[in-house]
Amino acid sequence: MDDVALEAIVRAVRTRRKLSQRQLAGMAGIAHATISLVERGHGSRLSLETIKRIAAALEIRVELTARWRGGNLDRLLSRRHSMLAESFARFLGSRPGWVVEPEVSFAIYGERGVVDQLAWHAGEAHVLIVELKTAFVDVNEMLGTLDRKRRLAATIAGTRGWKPKLVSVWLIVSDTHTNRRHARDHGVLLSARFPFNGRQLRSFLSKPETPTSGLAFWPSANPRSTGPNRSRDDMPSSARRMPSRARSSVVPLPLRGETRT
Repeated sequence: MDDVALEAIVRAVRTRRKLSQRQLAGMAGIAHATISLVERGHGSRLSLETIKRIAAALEIRVELTARWRGGNLDRLLSRRHSMLAESFARFLGSRPGWVVEPEVSFAIYGERGVVDQLAWHAGEAHVLIVELKTAFVDVNEMLGTLDRKRRLAATIAGTRGWKPKLVSVWLIVSDTHTNRRHARDHGVLLSARFPFNGRQLRSFLSKPETPTSGLAFWPSANPRSTGPNRSRDDMPSSARRMPSRARSSVVPLPLRGETRT
């Protein structure tokens, strides 16, 4: 959306709702001069947050669209997601007792969606919901989506003939500096929802006796990766204490190329 389009939309909706510029400014919690600036075609001088506040006051939905070299951006993002999915599916499928199905769609009482990877351990009657992210976009929306998938997990698994007694949810995120920074920025929310981290992933998969929720950073650039990245930048260990039953049966194992200190 360019400045001319934004100007026309704001002016048209404001006029339709019979609001003055001053009234709209009050509803949006911004200065009157800011509304005037938009309606004179200078929206690019404003922050995205300010534009969203104006749009929200007018009940206008604003969508940010990024473009790069024609359609190449979509292909680039799709390729990164595919590499992440391939790498993790290869790792998960190599764990004894686990089978994994990618891109499992569901439609349950009007609730629709896709589980990136649905894994099943028959020995423990344990179903695992895997959410793959190449980037953090909207953390709150992501958490809501995962809560919905967790709630529907048993029903989704039932469509495969599985009858789970245990349900786990793991968020697998591409290991980039940006993603780690965003994870730290949302550390309170993420630590509360995902008390396990990459240090416990391999052990959990070896002995899936207890339901878990975890976040692991994954080296998606390497489709032959054999495990999660472990780093001092992971979530604070104090926020990732395991339940007593899990502590007795799940012992973090060193990953390839790692030494204990």
